[in-house]
Amino acid sequence: MSSNYGEKIKISIFGQSHSDAIGVVMDGLPPGEEIDLEKVQRFLDRRAPGKNAYSTPRKEGDQARVVSGLFQGKTCGAPLCATIENTNTRSKDYDQLKDMPRPGHADFTAEIKYGGFQDHRGGGHFSGRLTAPLCFAGAVCLQILERRGITIGAHILSIHTEREEGIDPVHIIKEELAQIAEKAFPVVEDTAGEKMQEAIQNARGQGDSVGGVIESVALGLPVGIGEPMFHGLESKLSAILFAIPAVKGVEFGEGFGAARLLGSENNDSFYIEETGAVKTKTNHHGGSLGGISSGMPLVIRTAIKPTPSIGKEQTTVSLGKGETTPLRVTGRHDPCIVPRAVPCVEAAMAIALLDLYEINRK
Repeated sequence: MSSNYGEKIKISIFGQSHSDAIGVVMDGLPPGEEIDLEKVQRFLDRRAPGKNAYSTPRKEGDQARVVSGLFQGKTCGAPLCATIENTNTRSKDYDQLKDMPRPGHADFTAEIKYGGFQDHRGGGHFSGRLTAPLCFAGAVCLQILERRGITIGAHILSIHTEREEGIDPVHIIKEELAQIAEKAFPVVEDTAGEKMQEAIQNARGQGDSVGGVIESVALGLPVGIGEPMFHGLESKLSAILFAIPAVKGVEFGEGFGAARLLGSENNDSFYIEETGAVKTKTNHHGGSLGGISSGMPLVIRTAIKPTPSIGKEQTTVSLGKGETTPLRVTGRHDPCIVPRAVPCVEAAMAIALLDLYEINRK
């Protein structure tokens, strides 16, 4: 398995859903950066399970313990390592899944790839549980980026067929992003959010699940962040966003909608602000041109699939018997992981953008 990411800011995520602990090692952080661990913990709390009716009842404190890398509250040049204990596991719920893989899950592919030696409990290393250390790393990077004038935020754009208007891609203020982050259900329009929550509860009542789309934004990126081709903004961000379990699509700016426009409609006209800065009147490009930041807000939408572990009876196979068999998944699972994935998307963006920022400084 390879669970490493980054060129200048390197992260390595370790552990399994039901192992003693999970964690992350961060290498290459600039020395002397003050890290507020209470602020990091508040960020982790946004992802933690068991807090409301639309998340799994599995309760985990997600208390991060820093093992190395900080001295007197600041990065000291050594790798920053943090661990999070797994304290509320029910491994017996997954006994049958060793032989009967869940449709839509990595159970089958992992069984074949690792010859049956993988840890199948709770999804093992493929579990959404591994987004907790990702969020720790992202929370650290967010604090460093904030000191460089870069702000990241996200909201739920849609759940199943319910959708809100979203954020103006040109005129976004960081105070608006901060207000959304404070909400238990992070949406711009609370009325739309109520309908989304109803869709989640309806799916739960039927033993089913729903997915959705998260819209995320980075403000304050200077012009010139990102490298051509393989290390461009889209390339680097897509790679880490797709590392979040259940992500099935990523688009920037107008995204797939650009395919329906004429060039004259999709092109963003340049103009010079009173400050002398070059801006665009619209933001169909989503803040990235040629994989390089344009100075406009970086706008990304990330599609999250429905949770594959559902109570409805499904059809799978018994790998041992070599025959088709019905499957009803038991255990504690989210009917929709989108709300808890919002900070995961923010964290992934922060890690990628700090890495690119440091590359740009060379």
